[in-house]
Amino acid sequence: MNEIGPESDGEGLRVCVVVAQWNEFVTRKLLDGARAGLRERGVRADDVTVAWTPGSFEVPAAARWAAESGRFDAVVALGAVIRGETGHYEHIAAQAAAGLMRAGQDTGVPVAFGVLTCENAGQALERAGGVHGNKGEEAAAAAIAMARLRERLA
Repeated sequence: MNEIGPESDGEGLRVCVVVAQWNEFVTRKLLDGARAGLRERGVRADDVTVAWTPGSFEVPAAARWAAESGRFDAVVALGAVIRGETGHYEHIAAQAAAGLMRAGQDTGVPVAFGVLTCENAGQALERAGGVHGNKGEEAAAAAIAMARLRERLA
């Protein structure tokens, strides 16, 4: 039986980090975590491109464009959707998740999900470098692992 485990060496990989500007007090921390995670795993700063979108709803389109460009081995998608007083939250969170999944599946380029969907700002900050770690860094690690898995399965 052959088994392929996750790899964490990002040396030589080119990564696009797509990040939502909406709720930037959270997404900036996610971006910092993603950059640190990529750097710690050997991805050179010159091999990382950061693309800002207005909000989390727009992240899937930009992730798809990056994946389709042929310039990147993986995409890290970052955003923060925080529940408000209306049903807007459910629509944005669901469409961001579905769009990112579709972008990865349709292009074959790994798209790592780092979009927080939280009840309040406190929960979001706890997941952007607080007591629950930094989901941006976790998404960066997942992007590297999936890019390496894609190489090994090709």
